Amino acid sequence: MIDLAPALHVNGRSNAFFRRIWKGVLIGSILQPLLYLLGVGIGVGSLVDQGDQAATLLDGASYLAFYATALVATSPMFVVGQDALWPILDGFLWSNAYRAMVTTPLRPVDVVLGTAIHWCLRGVIAAGGVATVLLLFDDTRSPGLLLATGVGVLVGLAFGLPLAAWTATRDGDASFPAILRFGIIPMFLFAGVFYPVEQLPDWLEPVAWITPLFHGVELCRGAVIGGLGLGRAVVHLAVLLAFVVGGFVAATITYGRRLHS
Repeated sequence: MIDLAPALHVNGRSNAFFRRIWKGVLIGSILQPLLYLLGVGIGVGSLVDQGDQAATLLDGASYLAFYATALVATSPMFVVGQDALWPILDGFLWSNAYRAMVTTPLRPVDVVLGTAIHWCLRGVIAAGGVATVLLLFDDTRSPGLLLATGVGVLVGLAFGLPLAAWTATRDGDASFPAILRFGIIPMFLFAGVFYPVEQLPDWLEPVAWITPLFHGVELCRGAVIGGLGLGRAVVHLAVLLAFVVGGFVAATITYGRRLHS
């Protein structure tokens, strides 16, 4: 049974550590996407928008709007995804903080839920920082940025919870760089952030469809610049929620096995 009160104690511990670094994180969440948008959204975008097929390929959107809205989803992916690796392993292996927690009335499910609540805060800051930058541009200044920020939080959880479930089974961090290089980075490149997935080879396009990032990007893009029907939006949201719920269940199981072994 899920009880929110114990989980808030776990969240409080995470927030206590986060208070030491929140200013730098907040500044970075705004400065980094601004640099990306200036370099890629405007720099590369000025070349893309001059192409004869630009309007057709991007459904009438500028490349700045096409690329920038995807960053609302990718930023939480990177932030929460990395937070689900070394910091989680620390709780099991180095500091043994999670073992200390379950010697109290806290249960493994409380640890998972409390961590997820903290990741919601991290996701809001990461996605909200991008949304704040997008308010500076006419092509992306939209009330839909608020909805896109919520989607960004879901994307962060869709990556963080399954990764946390896997991290709970590890006895070292040797494989973590491979997760970033061959998992998260390829998704960033092939999930429709830089170009429509329809431009991928036919055999690779279905791979993009099964990634949580693709569905998050489509939802964020649709919320800000439109063009996404209700039916497709429901499907994208359902896939994201499936990753979140599945990851939560898996993490509860692997945390319980690790902490009660």
